[in-house]
Amino acid sequence: MFLQRRCRIMSELHLLKKRKKGILRIVFSRTGIVLLLSLLAIAVFVLTQLFWAGLINGLLRGVWLFNAIVILALINSDMDSSAKLTWILVISVTSVFGALFYLFTKNNYGGKAAAKECARLIEEHRRDIVQDEQVLSALAAESPETASLVHYLNQSGTFPVTTGNRVTYFPLGEDKFAALLEDLKRAEKFIFLEYFIVDEGKMWGSILQILADKAKAGVDVRVLYDGTCAISLLPYHYPQMLEKLGIQCKMFSPIVPFVSTHYNNRDHRKILVIDGKIGYNGGVNLADEYINHIPKFGHWKDTAVRIEGKAVDNLTLMFLNMWAMNEKPEDFRQFFGHAEQFPEAGYAIPYGDEPFDKDKVGETVYVDILNRANTYVHIMTPYLILDDQLLNALKYAAERGVDVKLILPGIPDKKAVFALAKTYFRTLLDAGVEIYLYTPGFVHAKMFLSDDVKAVIGTINLDYRSLYHHFECATYFYKADCIAAMEQDLQETLAKCTKVTEETIRHEKIFTKLTGEVMRLIAPLL
Repeated sequence: MFLQRRCRIMSELHLLKKRKKGILRIVFSRTGIVLLLSLLAIAVFVLTQLFWAGLINGLLRGVWLFNAIVILALINSDMDSSAKLTWILVISVTSVFGALFYLFTKNNYGGKAAAKECARLIEEHRRDIVQDEQVLSALAAESPETASLVHYLNQSGTFPVTTGNRVTYFPLGEDKFAALLEDLKRAEKFIFLEYFIVDEGKMWGSILQILADKAKAGVDVRVLYDGTCAISLLPYHYPQMLEKLGIQCKMFSPIVPFVSTHYNNRDHRKILVIDGKIGYNGGVNLADEYINHIPKFGHWKDTAVRIEGKAVDNLTLMFLNMWAMNEKPEDFRQFFGHAEQFPEAGYAIPYGDEPFDKDKVGETVYVDILNRANTYVHIMTPYLILDDQLLNALKYAAERGVDVKLILPGIPDKKAVFALAKTYFRTLLDAGVEIYLYTPGFVHAKMFLSDDVKAVIGTINLDYRSLYHHFECATYFYKADCIAAMEQDLQETLAKCTKVTEETIRHEKIFTKLTGEVMRLIAPLL
């Protein structure tokens, strides 16, 4: 019998005692593993110099040959050039340990199995929701370039473009939270939640209480969260605790230190679907800092959208495809076709990105917006770790006269990673990109806005994790009514920011500059 503590104040349900955060998150993170390999390499070097030097000369020659073969294969791979340089550095510094770690991650045995399952589910359920050809034709007449993007998105998954959606934009996580509680209380058939972070507190406790009540009333409640939560936020048996409340619950890819072969491929999505009629998307996870109940890094700036209409089917299918991995076949069709049609203008395309195909869907959408922009591209992102393609797209847009603005955190959650982000500032400023830091605190929103007609809001950061390694999702809007509210909020956010200039870069602390330059060497591993 597990410990269950019900908090009747404000109808919150908590299943865990307060716990201290563990050090395991650091030990088994990418940075931790790289540092561990570096220490091992140093230890081997010292032992080599002190003991049996003559006996291991042959072994060292073999190691040199092995490393050379691995580096040759690496150079001829289709990996991003920045990632290649990082791996060559890692192998050079850590020797055979780095080479073995590269082969371990490259072969990605668990990832290959997941890739096959992912592809199978996409093909198996491709016809569960179909594209309305009249809608696609109307979009092609209005904007051939957007119609071509829809064609691209449907190559990688099932993401029909839809009309007749009512969209509410939330400029803060607490705004989403308030609306979400009311929507959950009205659920009648099913509630699907897929989140990267779930942490017990006011936000999750309030939601969990409603989920437990709804499950007891016969509503199909399913919760899917990423396995990294088991490192320091939730115990491994937390799904079983929820199941005792009548809630179906799964962890995506629980991390087993040094055993998990695809620990990089996390489920970073934030999706919530109610009865197939209402869907939520955006950057807000289920933890108290996202609603500013607990101040972690000053004021937490996050954004989300509430969608009513046909577009909700896209979010439902994305959730079900993740839920169904390695499960018995299930008839998805019962969960679609419940949405109403609304008179609102514009088009909405919720879409996903998964790390096992060769398409960098999230990055391609961002680059498409940058390359086609005429007047402006305004961006909010918490992280800035750019590959060559995205860096060039940002520079090219600014250099051809497009107003490109980037809003980043004023108080970062990861100082070393933010120091890395600052290494791009001078290059971007020289190209004409304007960079702003959100003075009150941390920006976690992931938004692209362009020319008053295009917008993307979702989970996709401007870093290697989101663009290369994670399962992600977002919603693309074209000529939708909500875009004006998004741009207005961005302008109001700009008023609370400090502009980055040549002078601020020049007066940056030497230690921060050095940290950023060192971190950039291993940027693709962060």
